[in-house]
Amino acid sequence: MRHNKKFNHLSRTASHRSAMLANMAVSLIQHKRITTTLAKAKALKKYVEPLITKSKNDTTNSRRVVFSYLKDKFAVTELFKNISEKVANRPGGYTRIIKLGFRQSDGADMAFIELVDYDENMAKEEKKAKRTRRSRKAAAAEAPAAEAPATEAPAEEAAAE
Repeated sequence: MRHNKKFNHLSRTASHRSAMLANMAVSLIQHKRITTTLAKAKALKKYVEPLITKSKNDTTNSRRVVFSYLKDKFAVTELFKNISEKVANRPGGYTRIIKLGFRQSDGADMAFIELVDYDENMAKEEKKAKRTRRSRKAAAAEAPAAEAPATEAPAEEAAAE
């Protein structure tokens, strides 16, 4: 029975699990997106989100607390300088887990975990205006009209000479 077992042990000892989660958190902070198994991604989400919340308050004590978890000063610097500025307005939910399917070799559920504010593809889709077939035809009709005056201008210059 799993009474009062709050987190996934991931079939590892406590020291191995803490080292693995710290390494994965450093990779996530540096690369903004990593691919891993679904169980590890869910465990990493619970591990890294409190650290990102802690980084919003840039004090010496919060830096020391985060460093005690991550053990990498470059990741701590990246977290407090760049990431904390991007997530300053966000009340939580700094990471997103997207399932990728099953791994070929052993059938494990795969997923990637990413920082929400750093996903350029999602940001581009939100900003891009929705286009219909008509707007494509209208844009195509405007393009040749725009090119016609450009081709006539050099002919006028040649005639003037």
